[in-house]
Amino acid sequence: MSTAPVTEIDLKSFAVDPYPDLARMRASAPITFVPQLGATLFTRRDDIHTHEKRIEVFSSHQPDGLMTKLMGENMMRKDGAAHLAERRALFPTLSPRTVAEHWRPIFEARMQGLLDDLRPRGACDFVRDFAMPASAEALKAITGLTEMTAAEMDAVSQAMIDGCANYAGDAQIEARCHEATALIDAHIGRMTQSARAHPGRDALSVQLAAGLPMASLRANIKLIISGGQNEPRDAIAGTAFALLTHSAQLTDVLRGGRAWTDAFAEYARWMSPIGMSPRQIAKSDEVNGIRFEPGERVFFMFGSAGRDEAHFDWPDRFDITRDTQAAISFGAGPHFCAGAAAARCLVAEVALPMAFAALPGLRLTDDVPFAGWAFRGPLHMPVAWDI
Repeated sequence: MSTAPVTEIDLKSFAVDPYPDLARMRASAPITFVPQLGATLFTRRDDIHTHEKRIEVFSSHQPDGLMTKLMGENMMRKDGAAHLAERRALFPTLSPRTVAEHWRPIFEARMQGLLDDLRPRGACDFVRDFAMPASAEALKAITGLTEMTAAEMDAVSQAMIDGCANYAGDAQIEARCHEATALIDAHIGRMTQSARAHPGRDALSVQLAAGLPMASLRANIKLIISGGQNEPRDAIAGTAFALLTHSAQLTDVLRGGRAWTDAFAEYARWMSPIGMSPRQIAKSDEVNGIRFEPGERVFFMFGSAGRDEAHFDWPDRFDITRDTQAAISFGAGPHFCAGAAAARCLVAEVALPMAFAALPGLRLTDDVPFAGWAFRGPLHMPVAWDI
């Protein structure tokens, strides 16, 4: 372990609400070893922003890491030229221009279908009945795994997310993750011949066209699913929750005083759907007087960076009028989220404005519990609207 001071946490309470513990760490031990996680946590925004870019020390290459063992070695677990080559291979799918010109009309059509089915009901669980299938339908198109159901997409994503955060070594969580990755591999196998014969702009097609090895292709599609299902789902539902519980800010957005993108950016800072990014020490180094040795595990806590008092006044408040430029909700440096443009488009340009327009008088009807620290979002969200 590093020479960082030790901070003890209760894992169950940390999963329910990590922010009090993270605030305590920022104040008293901003770089701290947490035995319950087996890692040294970086909790201040500026430390994370600086050292995440130092890939020669804080390496993404983690052959013994949970993600690599469970999902294969994807581009997020590679550095330098290897990472850049696979990122470039996927660029035709995820570029801002492709998102705006190709995926946005597809997103809009899928959202319209979902909302046409929902509108007559007058009530639903916004997570299960809208945010989940909205994210899944977009992801089916982007990955090229169009034969997957929305429920399958959500289930395999959650199983991989749970597996990658399974630092306690729960055997059942690991088994569910293996079942999920096997199902994804089966879908890739079924769609590969079609993608070769009729290539599109989806991730399966462009990786095949780039000649990536099948092991890398499979691992990258699993990466896209693990990050591209849960996080947009949680951001769609979570941003809607934040606005519904801050009525003046919702009115400001609906009247055009503020943009939906402002609400999304503030929510991502405030509740951080991506709570952390793991790294492995590649060579000996010292940061702020703390020694690190090769093989040690480090977590860059994006969820803590978004509430850093050095950059954000009253950071625990949701406020769409604040300047969020200092937030690093999508990471920083060479591993900045490749799907950021697609996420912004789906959440802030399509799903949220279309949902609030189609469901007049949208309102909460019960409490909304949140959970998670590595990945965080609402578990369920009962709502009703006028019909």
